[in-house]
Amino acid sequence: MPTVRSLSSRCQGSSPSSVSSPPQQAEGGARMDLPASSYSSISLPCDVRDSCDTAEWDRHSVSTIEDSDFEDSPKHNVKKRPAKRPPRTTPSLVDEWMGNYKQDKNAGLLELINFFIRSCGCKSTVTSEMLKKMSYSEIIQHLTEQFNEESGDYPLTAPGPSWKKFQGSFCEFVRTLICQSQYSLLYNGFPMDDLITLLVGLSDSQVRAFRHTSTLAAMTLMTSLVRVAIQLSLHKDNNQRQYEAERNKGPGQIAPERLESLLKKRKELQENQEEIEGMMNAIFRGVFVHRYRDILPEIRAICIEEIGCWMQSYSSSFLNDSCLKYIGWTLHDKHREVRLKCLKALKILYGNQELSTRLDLFTNRFKDRLVSMVMDREYDVAVEAIRLLTIILKGMEGVLTNADCEKVYSLVYTSNRAVASAAGEFVYWKLFYPECEARSGGKERRRSPQAQRTFIYLLLTFFIESEHHDHAAYLVDSLWDCAGSHLKDWESLTGLLLEKDQKLSDIQERMLIEILVSSARQAAEGHPPVGRITGKKGLTAKERKLQADDRVKLAEHLIPLLPQLLAKFSADAENVAPLLQLLSYFDLRIYCTRRLEKHLELLLQQLQEVVVKHVEPSVLEAGAHALYLLCKPEFTFFSRVDFARSQLVDQLADRFQQGLEELMQSSFLDEDEIYNLTATLKRLVAFYNAHDLSRWEIAEPCYRLLRKAVNTGEVPHQVILPALTLVYFSILWTLTHISGSTASQKQLLSLKGRMVEFCGLCQSCLSDVDPEIQEQAFVLLSDLLLIFSPQMIVGGRDFLRPLVFFPEAALQSELASFLMDHVFLQSKEVDNGHSQEDYAQIEQLHQRRRLLAGFCKLLLYGVLELDAASDVFKHYNKFYEDYGDIIKETLTRARQIDRSQCSQILLLSLKQLYTELMQEQGPQGLTELPAFIEMRDLARRFALSFGPQHLQNRDLVVMLHKEGIKFSLSEVPLTGSGEPPNLAFLELLSEFSPRLFHQDKQLLLSYLGKHLQRFSKEPGYPWSPVITYCHSLNPVENTVEASPQDQPHSKKRRIEGPSSHQEEEVSSQEESLQLNSAPPTPTLTSTAVKNKPSLKVVGKRRGGGSKLEPSCSQPLSGSQRLKISSTQCFQTAWDSSGSTLGTQLTRLSLMEEDEGEELAILDESHEEWQDRDKQSSSSTSLSDHGLDLLDTTEMNIEDL
Repeated sequence: MPTVRSLSSRCQGSSPSSVSSPPQQAEGGARMDLPASSYSSISLPCDVRDSCDTAEWDRHSVSTIEDSDFEDSPKHNVKKRPAKRPPRTTPSLVDEWMGNYKQDKNAGLLELINFFIRSCGCKSTVTSEMLKKMSYSEIIQHLTEQFNEESGDYPLTAPGPSWKKFQGSFCEFVRTLICQSQYSLLYNGFPMDDLITLLVGLSDSQVRAFRHTSTLAAMTLMTSLVRVAIQLSLHKDNNQRQYEAERNKGPGQIAPERLESLLKKRKELQENQEEIEGMMNAIFRGVFVHRYRDILPEIRAICIEEIGCWMQSYSSSFLNDSCLKYIGWTLHDKHREVRLKCLKALKILYGNQELSTRLDLFTNRFKDRLVSMVMDREYDVAVEAIRLLTIILKGMEGVLTNADCEKVYSLVYTSNRAVASAAGEFVYWKLFYPECEARSGGKERRRSPQAQRTFIYLLLTFFIESEHHDHAAYLVDSLWDCAGSHLKDWESLTGLLLEKDQKLSDIQERMLIEILVSSARQAAEGHPPVGRITGKKGLTAKERKLQADDRVKLAEHLIPLLPQLLAKFSADAENVAPLLQLLSYFDLRIYCTRRLEKHLELLLQQLQEVVVKHVEPSVLEAGAHALYLLCKPEFTFFSRVDFARSQLVDQLADRFQQGLEELMQSSFLDEDEIYNLTATLKRLVAFYNAHDLSRWEIAEPCYRLLRKAVNTGEVPHQVILPALTLVYFSILWTLTHISGSTASQKQLLSLKGRMVEFCGLCQSCLSDVDPEIQEQAFVLLSDLLLIFSPQMIVGGRDFLRPLVFFPEAALQSELASFLMDHVFLQSKEVDNGHSQEDYAQIEQLHQRRRLLAGFCKLLLYGVLELDAASDVFKHYNKFYEDYGDIIKETLTRARQIDRSQCSQILLLSLKQLYTELMQEQGPQGLTELPAFIEMRDLARRFALSFGPQHLQNRDLVVMLHKEGIKFSLSEVPLTGSGEPPNLAFLELLSEFSPRLFHQDKQLLLSYLGKHLQRFSKEPGYPWSPVITYCHSLNPVENTVEASPQDQPHSKKRRIEGPSSHQEEEVSSQEESLQLNSAPPTPTLTSTAVKNKPSLKVVGKRRGGGSKLEPSCSQPLSGSQRLKISSTQCFQTAWDSSGSTLGTQLTRLSLMEEDEGEELAILDESHEEWQDRDKQSSSSTSLSDHGLDLLDTTEMNIEDL
């Protein structure tokens, strides 16, 4: 809460952050502070602050806080005092100040001015002599020169719990000040002109703290004046009514004195209103018009938020096109918070029926922008935009065209639930509500059967026309909040499906079943579908109770109807599969508690018929899972379900044995026999996945079948695929039994033998001609090798050690070869000769990603040698779009396992690529080939993967360079003269040079020189790759230990430049990313003038002279980097004689000219380094930076 204290009645140490100047001590005036807001002792809690009258507080508080700074003030908040007083309210503080002001107007005004100055975070104060002799512009200039910017924080932005409520307390004080003075001082002697002049001047300052705080104060002051103006308007209307009533009285009843009093009052009110409007006009033109496009987004957001309040509360003056244009222009703002404030302000205006009629011109002008904002990259902005369009849809008929609405329709399928839910509400009010209202005949009968049927048909039409037929769950989830009662009307949904004379088409039936299942899932699980982002962490107690009730209602209604639905749609696999999923959302205990066993028998019969009738994997998996849900021992009907399952499996096992015997005895089967055997195997595979079928002993016949397929090749591939999967499941079920109990050595060895034999069969299948068999064998083999890896004995399962299996070298080689042949394929190899749909191509990509992920797991869990990762890492850059995330994660995990080996693997990957390229193209002209440029990009990615831990990686990077030098100079030219064949490898190695320390670069230069001595110096010597590599090791270049004195800096208020102890990391990063090496552009904020040492204009030189930093670097490749021309840096030449706002410091004098082209930053480098940039840019000390003084603090309209 704000605190107003007089120096004469409070502690004498009310300015702890700075020692009082002589004029201040002589002044003896009042001073005003806020808690946790300024640098004075009011930064302490209220209880501590108000107890300063005691002697103990006088002894300790004043002495300890007298020299404290703004940054240190939170430390004193933790002090606890034994005696506490209740915090003082804002009205009482304002009353106290008003009393002081009435006694001494000059001292009161000075106190108020210093209050606002201190609230900005400025330690300087305004004295009475300054107020008498200087204008406000001169005072502000003086304060700017004396502003001490030791950190980027000021009260409005300061971190810590003691500063969180400052903004609210500050605004409350301003509001209370105007509210309590509107009947007394506001029109009679209150220095409002002085206050407005001060705030307007501060808001135009180039010091961010002044500008931000004064803008907030001015906008809050404006809002308070608007409320006063509204009260004056009401008083004027009342006065006018009283005057008219008095005049309309009879001749003998009119009181002339009252009429004269009313006229006098009306004149007074009119004068007061004109005075208030003059104040408002001064603030609007002096502050808002300039600050709504301020460079600081927080200031722009404050302006837009407040003008929205003015338009709502005082629409007669502000709700016009002249003011609305500011909101319309700011809709294009680059900052999320500003756009959000615009939309929230417009929501209030459009939500008011009276105000919305005055927005026609604005709507016509900015409707397209409002519609386009539904696709905003910030989800909360998109949500507000959709909600605004919904309000416009409800209140302004015909404004939104069909094209506008269609842009919102597709958002019901988006991944963000907030956006999807808002879009669902829009769709409901646009498409469903009007028709349902018309058919129901009113609100009272909206849930009538006719209205519900209309809703279902409209929903089906929308779902089919949207062409997202696989995403019914997302559509239902989007409509759940606004149309949940319609979607949970399962009686109407099932009634329409079971109608005999229904008029639904096949696709409508399929979509209606999808909606029914999705609605049941949403009600039973209570969370969005997979992949949809939601901010909720869990369900409340009320939501859990509603969820349990819905599960019971769902089961009670659908248990009797589910057999009928299965019977009707049993022939259609696309309808049966989702219907079988309904059992997952039932409370199955109802079968027992409600005595519905007869319906269970009917369900089991239909389930058996479905399994026997279909071979589609989706139907078989759904049937097996449904039977699994029913086969739980805790249910009383378990024996019935288990008997039905045994009957079904017996039937399938008999069919399999018959078909297998025919296949083993005959070398040829007709198509019907092959189809029947394949269908039986598929059914067994689906059930073996969910149920333990070990007692039927069907795995051994599958082994015989696979042996024949491998040995003779006479088994159809349709049979091999399910047979492989069936044996795989049998091994896993056996392992499950053994892991759960103490197994004998014989059982372990038996399982190990079966597993090894199966791995051999899969290894043979890797060379099969059928690609489906190859991929299935690879997937099963990688899973088994991972399961039987050394990690299976973790967790106290040492008895399973005999099962641990390590693949032989031949198997490892075949797995790697398979990966190269089936995963790392060029696009032309995938699409050549095929006209595949996009969906099929995406599925193929997902399958290849699964294969790669399986291989990478084998590497990370120690099943395969870690060196084999080079076959994956060397494709990192080339296939970054398809597999970049998988390879990056593998690289990160490999470095965690063994940093040294990982760095050697990276070098090995580059060696392999280089050797392959040299074998294909020869050693001449390698550096100009596109493939070599791709290798350089890959090396750069590898270098970035080392991260910012330079000291930790020092030995690894040095060793990598040494090994690379050995490789590049390992082979002698065949002719005895000329370049070594691998010499171009040095250019790849130069990408790792920014990771080196200065001392290591010197050692590597010596190491390179020793290896070059055994080569004769030909006329072409020195060779270009050697020059490039030596240039990368040049100490003048950016290194991890670059001297901070050589680095130009620029001071920033919010985001500081790199500090001296982080300079080396930042400079190293700049070189590795090939970014402009110039100092970062200063933020358009602070303008504090400080005494600084002289900064000279420096430039980069070659050869002798001082070490100078380059001003910019162009992204050149190969040996062209040697020809980079030196450029000059623009730096601030400081005037040592003094610093004023009139110095010749301009925006260009603090920003370096960008004379080179910037290379596009790679996505990965941005992700890996952006966090470190923020840390290094926020920790700069004051002594390392110069002035941040810019020409302007406003943005052009085009920038918005």
